Amino acid sequence: MTITLTAEIVDVTFEQYPNSLGIGIPCPRISWRYASDAKDWYQTEYEIEIREAEQGTCQTYTFTSESSVLVPWPAPPLKSRQRVQLGVRARSSNGLWTNRLETEVEAGLLQESDWSNSFVSSSLIQPADKAKRPYRLRQSFIIQASKIHTARLYITALGVYESYMNGVRIGEDVLSPGWTSYSARLPYQTYDVSSLVREGSNVLGAWVGEGWYSGVLGYQGGSRNIFGDRPGLLAQLEINGEPVQGKWEWSFGAITSSGLYEGEKYDTNLPDCSDLSQGEWQEADILPRPSCRLFSSQSPPIRVVRAVKPVELITTPSGKIILDFGQNLAGVVRLLCNPPSNSDSQLIIRHAEVLEHGELGTRPLRFASATDTIILSDRNITGHFPRFTFHGFRYAEITGWPTISINDVEALVFQSSMDPSGTFTCSHSLINRLHENAIWSTMANTIAIPSDCPQRDERLGWTGDVCVYSPTMSYLFNSSGFLSEWLQDLWHDQQKLDGVVPIFIPDTGTDVSTPEAIWGDASVLVPNDVYVSSGDLNVLERQFESVKMWLDKGVTRNPSTGLWSGDRDQLGDWLAPRAPPETPNMGPTDNILVADAWLIHSTRTAGKIAHSIGRLADAATYQKQAEELIEEFYAEYVTRSGRLVSETQTALCLLLHFEIFPTQRKDILDYRSLFSERLAHLVAKANWLIDTGFAGTPIVLPTLADNGHLSHAYRMLQATECPSWLSPVLLGATTIWERWDSMLADGSINPGEMTSFNHYALGSVASFMHEYVGGLSPLSPGWKNISIHPRPGGTITSAKTSHQSPYGKIGVEWEIREGVFHMSVEVPPNCTAEVIVPGSGQRETIGSGLRQYSSQYTLPSFPPPPYIPHFAPVRPNEWAA
Repeated sequence: MTITLTAEIVDVTFEQYPNSLGIGIPCPRISWRYASDAKDWYQTEYEIEIREAEQGTCQTYTFTSESSVLVPWPAPPLKSRQRVQLGVRARSSNGLWTNRLETEVEAGLLQESDWSNSFVSSSLIQPADKAKRPYRLRQSFIIQASKIHTARLYITALGVYESYMNGVRIGEDVLSPGWTSYSARLPYQTYDVSSLVREGSNVLGAWVGEGWYSGVLGYQGGSRNIFGDRPGLLAQLEINGEPVQGKWEWSFGAITSSGLYEGEKYDTNLPDCSDLSQGEWQEADILPRPSCRLFSSQSPPIRVVRAVKPVELITTPSGKIILDFGQNLAGVVRLLCNPPSNSDSQLIIRHAEVLEHGELGTRPLRFASATDTIILSDRNITGHFPRFTFHGFRYAEITGWPTISINDVEALVFQSSMDPSGTFTCSHSLINRLHENAIWSTMANTIAIPSDCPQRDERLGWTGDVCVYSPTMSYLFNSSGFLSEWLQDLWHDQQKLDGVVPIFIPDTGTDVSTPEAIWGDASVLVPNDVYVSSGDLNVLERQFESVKMWLDKGVTRNPSTGLWSGDRDQLGDWLAPRAPPETPNMGPTDNILVADAWLIHSTRTAGKIAHSIGRLADAATYQKQAEELIEEFYAEYVTRSGRLVSETQTALCLLLHFEIFPTQRKDILDYRSLFSERLAHLVAKANWLIDTGFAGTPIVLPTLADNGHLSHAYRMLQATECPSWLSPVLLGATTIWERWDSMLADGSINPGEMTSFNHYALGSVASFMHEYVGGLSPLSPGWKNISIHPRPGGTITSAKTSHQSPYGKIGVEWEIREGVFHMSVEVPPNCTAEVIVPGSGQRETIGSGLRQYSSQYTLPSFPPPPYIPHFAPVRPNEWAA
């Protein structure tokens, strides 16, 4: 047996950038990740060597430190375009050095003055109330081969773009540059095009479409031109650091229309952008420079992250041809071969998430037509897919290709290309499918922004959804850069409303934004979630003024109590099952009580944030406020005997999970015991079915487990009757639904106006799988210290989960065999873990490496006894084994 004595550095990153080309920070913090089974390996020293080839300099910096995540940049600040090579290695207490991992980093354009080029656009000003037809741009230039050392393209758009060099597409990104608050911030991309530039004549080209900038956004028909009415491109090609000068021309091409909701129309009789020699070209207009700041984004670019083949070809009762891809997703259909054509034929592809009575179920799309059309000719279009739209779909109805087979197309899955970081499986196949559904809904709703849904006329950055889901997202994917950039948009848009956090970010300005608990609390809780997952203290420092502005100005308060004003209602426990379909905020829990509980939680969290960043006076202020708010809360909602006004699952969960207990009352009761017993009673009374909405659903299972009712939590997780997590799975769901009954048992779509089959918020149950079933959670920000504590229950006899942390891979795998609990754990170098072994009482703190544990163990009694009213029989509610 070989014993590993040292660790191996396998990855070096800068800030939260997905790659090290064109970063926008002069002094980027550096992180490195380890891979090794070395036992109890701790870093005591690290060394960073920085070489500047152009200047011929080399400097080595050595530090006595255990830090390996976001360590300070040791060298002089980078200048625009500067490229340096780095070598990183570390040493442990045993005196052995790791490998030296070599990498390099290159700065982008760090100053506004670095941009010498202007935004350009078509000279044809298209009608403001109509869709903007995409257009092509080209710039010709001549280069001598001997002068080409490096070629960089810095590029962005007011709208969306796709760029080409000499007919070759540049990069793999789609829908670039994504979507931000255009009035303040516009991301640019950097590409190394050295291999594409050639001696002599060259042509830089691009498609430009309206995208989120001037296309339709919003429900009930939406609005156009929310951010601007003239899409434009800013492209600065630099050879050896010098901008290339050339005249820009424009022309229409084969894309005749393209909208995010509408879909794309493509005419193969017209020239594509890969052939810029065709078409009628005119001189492009120069646009005024927008006031927004250009920046290099740390959010990963939108890319094709998977390809999915159809699993079945269906002929509907009406004779339509439909392809079933077997998975609900967000993206587009790509042609894998050339469809048959004649001079007047066209191929029409309509998209939907479900079938209703055998036909394409498009009603939930509302005003989104989600239709792609291709005018066919004798041109071969194998490989074609729409450029400037995407759809949420599992089914694609095909018209105009009667001989199509499942081998002729595939679905391309779009996502902001965050690295997957979390896994989970267990012995329960339906729960495994539920976890997969959460992953797929995360992928579909992280296209440029954290959104609500990918299919209908919405696709907006609802703050409440991400507020309750960000811990789950951060386990499943490395979302730190993605969420950090979105939070900066939140702060910008919040300032425009004098502290009120809009209900979706970027703010489209099409609705009257009023202060909403949970939705507005995203300004406090999402930064903290990013900090917990990444260890990035800068996120808290950067967002703290947003935190303060929400709590100090955004919240509308009762002046006598400091709690929320009751002058207007709240969204509250949104989409609780007992709320009427047409009024989803009218669930059984008092909405102001919900708002007040979240206010206390956010205020307390703000105090912790302030303490973490050294704002001690603010920390003391918010801690005192939280204590005062708790006293006012109890005066408002809790009787002297401990009865809670509006006593529901959600209300009790909020008090228990957020630790909302009074400290100053003389008549203090054991509120935790009172509330936890009542919660268990209500859960059993509801037959272990969901009775919570946005506010309560993410926390009901952890609250039960943390308060002595683990069997109730597992019974609820394993319930199969609607509303439950597994009821959609049994109906064939491959993503998380917006409503538990988005599809009715008879195959009909829920008649409600809001019926999406791809909403990630209720998928927050995956966090229970990671932390309680699998047993993995962070004890300190960035996972430097880890908790490994599986809590088996229900009928689950094995589970496995892992997370790729900033330090490396963490893993837990356990199984119960013949009355013995077996567990293996993996802890990355430079970390510690607190391990609790079920059944044995064994508890120890360990360092890195692989370890095995076993103990005698019997699963807790299951299922718990039912609630049996004296006047009625027990309701059936199967629980899946």
